[in-house]
Amino acid sequence: MDQLFDLDPTEAVKKVSGLLGCSPTSEKVAEYFDENDKLRHLRGNFLVPKIADLPPSDLSLVDGSEECIYLCGNSLGLQPKNARKYLEEELDNWAKLAVHGHTIGSRPWAWAENNLEDMMAKIVGAKTEEVALMNGLTVNLHLLMLSFYKPTSTRHKILLEDKAFPSDHYAIESQIRLRGFEPADSMLLLSPRPGEHTLRTEDILDVIEKEGDAIAVVMFGGVQFYTGQLFDMQAITKAGHRKGCFVGFDCAHAVGNVELKLHDWEVDFACWCSYKYLNSGAGGLAAAFIHEKHKDTIKPTLLGWWGHNLNTRFQMTNVMELQPGVNGFRLSNQPILLVCSLQASLEVFNMTSMQMLRRKSVLLTGYLEYLIKHYYTEDPAQPNKPYVQIITPSDPKHRGCQLSLSFSVPIKKVFQELEKRGVACDMREPSVLRVAPAPLYNSFRDVHRFIETLGKALAASST
Repeated sequence: MDQLFDLDPTEAVKKVSGLLGCSPTSEKVAEYFDENDKLRHLRGNFLVPKIADLPPSDLSLVDGSEECIYLCGNSLGLQPKNARKYLEEELDNWAKLAVHGHTIGSRPWAWAENNLEDMMAKIVGAKTEEVALMNGLTVNLHLLMLSFYKPTSTRHKILLEDKAFPSDHYAIESQIRLRGFEPADSMLLLSPRPGEHTLRTEDILDVIEKEGDAIAVVMFGGVQFYTGQLFDMQAITKAGHRKGCFVGFDCAHAVGNVELKLHDWEVDFACWCSYKYLNSGAGGLAAAFIHEKHKDTIKPTLLGWWGHNLNTRFQMTNVMELQPGVNGFRLSNQPILLVCSLQASLEVFNMTSMQMLRRKSVLLTGYLEYLIKHYYTEDPAQPNKPYVQIITPSDPKHRGCQLSLSFSVPIKKVFQELEKRGVACDMREPSVLRVAPAPLYNSFRDVHRFIETLGKALAASST
């Protein structure tokens, strides 16, 4: 029944329920999907918190020995089991080898991150030499913008989505001011149409076509953090290039979530953190991408010694031998302890492919969508019944694993009741829950348990 994962999710649910002779909402459907999930073993590489270990849990309501319902990988991924092992290895090396750890061991500190870049490149659809592991996301965005944003009196605007992630918004504001322009004049913010929650691709492309001669950089998120919308990165890149714009993406909510082809789409630059779907731990090592077509033409504005050719870096000549492309943008040596936790996660990704993960994700999130619609569609016959609107696009081509759920009732108390019952998800005032079943470690049973628990939380919050 492996072909189930290629069906429309609604068709798959109905097919399995018919096969099992049970309701489409039965837990048996979730169990069947899990039994036929070829990636289910990957969950065993992660530590899933017990309900009793989560501070908000109320053990009078739930069995604390059960694993929690963790649907918050869009905020912080789970800990890979090997993270502790790798960290202890390097702490041991520090204790025993001291300075010699820079050049010997399984991950010599002076170039340890280089050994991971091929795995990272596969996840984002890039060549290894187009990717560098370094810094934090916003630091990398600033470094990239310093080189790609070269405003003139006639071409100085930066196009981004309204309500972009705050760090992107602030970084772009400051980059504009740094060049002597004003955000009010140079930030071109694109909002959804009235009454809609997400941007239409045709509207994005239309703005690029009309305003493109004045746009220096198009800078979008890959997946919009609030709505969960997956932007058509290939179409946006093509449209920007037709008008002479550089096109870049913040892929923080896209990497490890959806299939990316940064090289083939000819994206100019991108950056991302690694602690969400990439599970590297809070504040984990971030990454940057610059397409190989720019390796000899786009230079870093700020230089650091880690951008120097590795073969002669330690000769300390103070004559820069700049590495080409994104590698020249490196500033300092990377924290080895952050390299360890990222390695532990990337090795799990390397056990499969983004194509396989995406295939599972479409069904997993589609199953969540099916159950939400089944139980919580607005019913005029029951005007007092709480209902849910899914503001994330319904077409899987335009979303990742996250669904943003807008409730007809105030969400804060509902969220608290969910947390008491061992659910980890994300609340955004005034009425949105962001729920993200990550295909790397979430199961179909997780989704079914969430729906059951949501019913209990809504009932408890109304009393």
